Formats: sequence, C-alpha cells, structure tokens
Amino acid sequence: MGDKKMIRIGGGAGFWGDSPDGPAQLVSRGDIDYLILDYLAEITMSILARAKARNPKLGYATDFVTQVIGPLATELAEKKIKVVANAGGCNPLDCCAALERELASRGVKLRVAAVFGDDVVPQLSTLASDVREMASGEALPAGVLTANAYLGAFPIAEALSMGADIVVTGRCADSALALGPMIHEFGWKRDEWDLLAAGSLAGHVIECGCQATGGYATDWKAVASDWSDMGFPIAVCHADGTFSITKPPGTGGAVNFGTIAEQVTYETGDPRNYILPDVVCDLADATVHEIGPEEVEVRGVRGKPATSTYKVSATVPDGYRCLATLFVKGIDADKKARAMGEAILGRARRLMLAAGFADYSETSIEVLGAEDTYGPHAMPRAWREVMLKVAARHRDEKALDIMSREIYPAATAMAQGIGGIFGGRPKVQPVMRLYSFLVDKTVLPVSVQFEGISTVVPAFVPQQPRREAASQPAAATCTARTQQGPTKTVRLVDLAYARSGDKGDASNIAVIARRSEFAAAIAEQLTAEAVAGYMSHVAQGPVHRFDWPGLHGFNFLLERALGGGGVSSL
Repeated sequence: MGDKKMIRIGGGAGFWGDSPDGPAQLVSRGDIDYLILDYLAEITMSILARAKARNPKLGYATDFVTQVIGPLATELAEKKIKVVANAGGCNPLDCCAALERELASRGVKLRVAAVFGDDVVPQLSTLASDVREMASGEALPAGVLTANAYLGAFPIAEALSMGADIVVTGRCADSALALGPMIHEFGWKRDEWDLLAAGSLAGHVIECGCQATGGYATDWKAVASDWSDMGFPIAVCHADGTFSITKPPGTGGAVNFGTIAEQVTYETGDPRNYILPDVVCDLADATVHEIGPEEVEVRGVRGKPATSTYKVSATVPDGYRCLATLFVKGIDADKKARAMGEAILGRARRLMLAAGFADYSETSIEVLGAEDTYGPHAMPRAWREVMLKVAARHRDEKALDIMSREIYPAATAMAQGIGGIFGGRPKVQPVMRLYSFLVDKTVLPVSVQFEGISTVVPAFVPQQPRREAASQPAAATCTARTQQGPTKTVRLVDLAYARSGDKGDASNIAVIARRSEFAAAIAEQLTAEAVAGYMSHVAQGPVHRFDWPGLHGFNFLLERALGGGGVSSL
C-alpha cells in the first residue's frame, strides 16, 4: 500500500495458552489497526506435531479459533482490525479452514490467508549430509520430530496485500508478525535495512505481551497492585521507522524506560548482530525515552543486509523424564527434604536395576525455598517450610514408571514432615531436545494460500549478505571511574535493571544502568570473568559480555547454562 503514515499494532499473546483477555482488551480499548498473537515456542511445535500425528486435521493452536477469533469476530469486522498470528503451528492450512468454519457459523465475513513452507522435514533426507548443529557442530540425529524454519515478514505482507483480514502462519520470527503489517502499510522494500530493523525491534518489544508492560519488571513492586488487569503493549509505528510503545488507557502495569529497555534486550545475544530472517539488526545504539504518561519512544536501531539462510529449530526425541514435588515442613525441613529426595531416587534405582533396567541417565534434587538455585551463594538459615523437587531422566519410559510409583509410598516410609504431594502421581513425559541449524533460503518454497489459490513468495538473498564478528567486550568503550574518596557497597539492583531470557541451552542476562553515570562502575566490576565465577554452578560454558551503549548497559551470554535447555532440562 505505502500510503499510511502511522499504524497501531497490539501484541495480544506471548505464548500458546496466554490469556484471551489480552486480545479482548486490545480490540475493545486499544484503538489498534492490527492485532498480533505469538503462540510458538520450540517445545510447542513438538506438542502440535504429536497432535497432528494423532489427527491430521489438528496441529494448530485450537484456542486461537475458539477463544480469540470466534468471540471477537464481530468487533474485529466492525473496527476493521486485521489479525496476524503464528497459530498455524504445524498445520496452517487446517487452522485457516477451522477459522472459516467458525466465522461462517457466526455470520461474520473476514477473509483468511495462510503462510506455509516453514516445514523442513520433507527436505531433511536431501539436506542431511550438510546439516550441522549451530553451536556444537553435531550431525543431524535420527528421529527428528519437527524441523521448522523461522520465516520472515514478506509473505505476511503479501497475504495482507491480497486482501486478507486474518493471516495465519506456521513458524516465523516472532517480530515478523508485526513487521509484516508495516511492510504492507508503508511500502518498505526488501533492502531498506534500517526500516526493516526498526520494524523488527517494534515487533520484538511487543511480541511477548505483558512482558513489555511490567510483567517481568525488575521494579515489580511498582506494578504489583494492578497485575490483575495488566495492559497489553501497543506499538505506534511510523513510516519513517520511528515508533513508540504504549498500552490501553486505564490498564495495569507500566510503560517506562525500565520496562521497555528490559524488553528491548530480551534474548538478543550480541546486540550489534541480532540476526532475523529479513535483516541483521544493530540494536546497540538504540535509545529509549519517556515521551508521555505510559509512552516511550525507541530510536537509533540500524539494519544490515540479511543473511542467505534461515535458522531452523528441530526437535529430537531424547528419552523420558519424571518430576515430582512434595511439600516438606517442620524443624530442619531442608535437610529432611534432601534426605527424602535421595531416598526416593535410591529406592527406585534399586527396583529399576533389579528389574533389569539401566541406571538413570540424569537425576536432580532441588530444595525450593532453601536457595538451592543460588549454589554456593545461598544464605544458610533454619528452614521450616520448603518444596522438594525430585526428577530423573531415563532412556526407557517403563524404568521411570517405577520411580513414579515410588512417590506416594514416601508419605508413609518418609512421612516425617511431608505436608502434601502435588499434582498426583507424576506422569512420565517424553523429552524433546532442541537441535538448531541453518538452511539456504532458496531451498524452501514459501507460499501464501488465499481463497483457494497458492502464490509462491520468492526468497530474497542480498548480493553480499554478511554477518559481522561479535562485538568487543563492553569495557572497551566505558570511561574509567575517576571519583576518589570513600566508597560503600550497594546492591546491583539499586544501580541497574536486569532482564533474562533463554535460547536453547544459553542464557541471556542484560544489565541496564538506572543512570548513565552508573555504567562505568558496573563495567569495571561486572566483568565476564566475574559473572562466570559467580554463576559457575550454573554456566558450564563460556560467558560473553557485550556493550550496549544506547541503554548504558551490557548483555551477558552464558553458554550451556540451562541444563540442556527447555523441557529437556530437569
């Protein structure tokens, strides 16, 4: 189109299962032009794939149809609000068919399009010899359940240009859900890198819903009083790439420097090279400014040519796990809980071995409430109420059935202090391991299906795609402290905001100075080496620190820090 100067995009869901109150709030009170909904995480794709295996007509987020579009259909049509969602999961086409049936049953005329082509499984046999895991270099394992490429925003824009009111995708970059409408409305081109980067950042901020409006805020006490009616984020986007973030009036939460700066940094790795399908974003000089009550403006993001590849996230079956939680109380509750966990695993191990099974592949005992996650930095005290979390992994499902049966007997064999066993007998669950690799964009035929016609959207590969080396550590650009005189020890939280986020088995932790003059002191003391030492009980790989001068901050990337990542972690 290219004729609009400004659009408002509301981020109504950050995961499959997010509250349907978000879309309803944005549609009724947000004065939005577009509603975007992000449903997909890596493990979600494996859940949807299993659903599709049981019923070929499933494999998509069914509640998108019944709990979002159905109840809001009339209002969406009256207000001419368009919807973009990756609710298609493993089956965008049947998701669209279900939407059309739902709309017809309500007598609402909205036109629906599907973007598909992200499924790489059909090409795996051809690609297998060339595929390597991005971090480890591991060859493609057998038994891949799902393999989906993160598609970009241009197929979404194409669907909108065809006249679609609702666009359903499979796997795509989360931020592409918002970038697609901007490309469509503003007429942005495939090589306008700064504009594509700015639009991507706007989408990145709002795609996790209330995470951007105080749901993950460091200063949580400032918003806790109205968590019950959290405002969902709205990006006010302009044709020149500038944008601001706000929320519906009268809603809870907060939109300020802290909440938005934290979300800008979320899961970005090297901020100078945040790689997305349509552009490589340089976020390091981006700035966040409060421009009014509950509104901030974000500027300064730059773009670089996109790479020639898509990132593919595959899920691979990796055995089974069993996890139980028990409430333990009384004197020395933490010690009792730890002894109980060891006894449960020990008795199940004895019975497993006697039945001819191998030993566990991994076990975990955590006493929640006794600061187990702090490792050597825990503050000892006399704990009287804790939760015991005991878990194990095994290659054989039947072996873990033995452990599962041994949880309830703990109530008599180890009854001193057990106050409850939660969730009933724990279920043995399949474990899915994440395996990520790159695939040439020209390999995947991406298409839009709209009203019975499929249209191929050709891949765009720049003449000289490039990926810059990682940024240098932050200390190189920070001015050394010159202040002399007495000093005192203060908590880091009094000097900075922080935001964590996980990608596979790597943890991102961004630290943002509350005032620019704090940045040099933080840089001097919060080195990669200091963080690696403090987190050594968690991070099994190297720790990297990246400069974020626009926000007076730093992003730390901790490798091999999440026990295998996602649901594979105990």
